[in-house]
Amino acid sequence: MIDGVRTKKLKVIPDERGRLMEMLRSDDELFCGFGQAYLTTAYPGVVKAWHYHRLQTDHFVVVRGMMKVVLYDDREDSPTRGEVNEFFLGEHNPTLLRIPPMVLHGFKCIGTEEAMVINLPDRVYNYQHPDEYRTDPHQNDIPYDWARRDG
Repeated sequence: MIDGVRTKKLKVIPDERGRLMEMLRSDDELFCGFGQAYLTTAYPGVVKAWHYHRLQTDHFVVVRGMMKVVLYDDREDSPTRGEVNEFFLGEHNPTLLRIPPMVLHGFKCIGTEEAMVINLPDRVYNYQHPDEYRTDPHQNDIPYDWARRDG
């Protein structure tokens, strides 16, 4: 796994009223601070990639549908430079994914309905100076193809 990336399998507690799932707690080993919480979505087949943050750590949880979340380590000083990690997150695999600064990441909705991701970054979004840097999802030097692999 890419250096600094961590996962936490989430526990869903169902009963006759519904279900409960804790995502991130301040006493979790993975917790590194709280900035804000936000929801982002993707429609079936849509790729939202690639981007990274210089300072921010993301914590993704897919709460509806299924997403393929892909990470690429292009950090010059990283022992895992050049590594690609692929995660299938969502209703069938409730997991929190921690993405460290400088790791490129993106996702693709792989289900038949809109998928929803909650992100719990450790910093607030700075509207005047966003800590967000983008690369084209398909035309780049990242060794990854977003196409579905059948077989």
